[in-house]
Amino acid sequence: MARTSSRAKATVNYNEETDGIKAKGATMKAASKVKATAAKQINDKRKIGEEEDEDVKVEVLEADEEKKKKRAAKPEPKKRKTKASKEEDASPLAVRTPIPSLEKAMYIGAHVSVQNAVTNAVQIGANSFALFLKSQRKWDNPPLAPDARDGFISGCRHSAYDAAAHALPHGSYLVNLAQADEAKANQAYKAFVDDLARCEELGIKLYNFHPGNTGGDTKKEACGRIAAQLNKSHKATKSVVTVLENMAGGGNVVGSTWEDLRDIIALVEDKSRVGVCIDTCHAFAAGYDLRTPETFEKTVESFNEIVGAKYLKAFHLNDSKAPFESHRDLHANIGTGFLGLRAFHSVMNHDEFRGVPMVLETPIDKKDEKGKTVEDKQVWADEIKLLESLIGMDPESDEFKKLEIELQANGKSERDKIQEQVDKKVAKDAKKGTKGKKKKRAAASDDESD
Repeated sequence: MARTSSRAKATVNYNEETDGIKAKGATMKAASKVKATAAKQINDKRKIGEEEDEDVKVEVLEADEEKKKKRAAKPEPKKRKTKASKEEDASPLAVRTPIPSLEKAMYIGAHVSVQNAVTNAVQIGANSFALFLKSQRKWDNPPLAPDARDGFISGCRHSAYDAAAHALPHGSYLVNLAQADEAKANQAYKAFVDDLARCEELGIKLYNFHPGNTGGDTKKEACGRIAAQLNKSHKATKSVVTVLENMAGGGNVVGSTWEDLRDIIALVEDKSRVGVCIDTCHAFAAGYDLRTPETFEKTVESFNEIVGAKYLKAFHLNDSKAPFESHRDLHANIGTGFLGLRAFHSVMNHDEFRGVPMVLETPIDKKDEKGKTVEDKQVWADEIKLLESLIGMDPESDEFKKLEIELQANGKSERDKIQEQVDKKVAKDAKKGTKGKKKKRAAASDDESD
């Protein structure tokens, strides 16, 4: 007999499995969708990252490029000159003329750099030279090094320079022997006598210097102080001849007249230890004309009468960018200035000037291809040859006249510029003078009315 159960039989719903499958499918679809979205986001991030990386790479490359440009623009450190390059720098620019081959013994040279002075003089074909014995722009300097002294002496001997006769050192621009202040006067004297001692170490006998400035005192007082300092320095040294240079300026400047130089020399006790260097530019600017044979002779005669021919020890040969009696010290190249070539023909052919050092101080600066100012020593080499060629040359010859015209043409623009400046100053001073005269007349009429 069949057994009967009282438990209710569970009802089976076959749709549940179908719904579950559907739900599971929906979940899987949703998950796939999420995965796809996530993958897309990851890809997007990767793209962004790659783009950012590319940007970084570009920035790095740009930075590198900028660094390269800066490195390229930055000047390279100066390379030390090799022995070969030094020898090339010192290679002769002109052959030195033997003095016996000249009609007159004119020892023409230039103011060369102090380092390797003898080599520099030989390079430009100079038969005399000037130099600074130490820095001319500071008070305290180390003593003369023994190797520098020995090198100079042996260099002069090897190159046949008589340092005692044809080397003309230039004094410091700082020194003013007319200084009235005791402390400053002592400082000037110390620097001055140190240079004289250096001359004696080097076998040099002539020492050129600027007389000084009155500082507002009278010329008589200033000349007295200069002479006193010279007397003191002569007692402290043995043989150097202190050579006064004539000056261009007026006002408080000592040495712009022959009378200033005469008054100093008159007070010097040992007359064998004092002399004069005539600077042609300074003389012309101060009012001593040299342009024609007649004015040249008149100027030389006045020097001989007032100062004395025996005191002429040297020349500085410079043309003048400034006009006659302008009191402006502006050196020009030979023949290009207001002095002109005829003045230098007269100098080169004057018998009294034979044997003394004649030193060029003409401009030699120029711009190189990089715009840097450099010295062109070829200018001095050429000017030495030019001056030597004037010895015995007929000033009426076609050769001379051609040179004269060419050189004047070369300096015309500079002469015109300076002439314009001088004319403006003269007009301005004249206007001031007129105002001053009117005030004086007004004051005088007031006094009379009282």
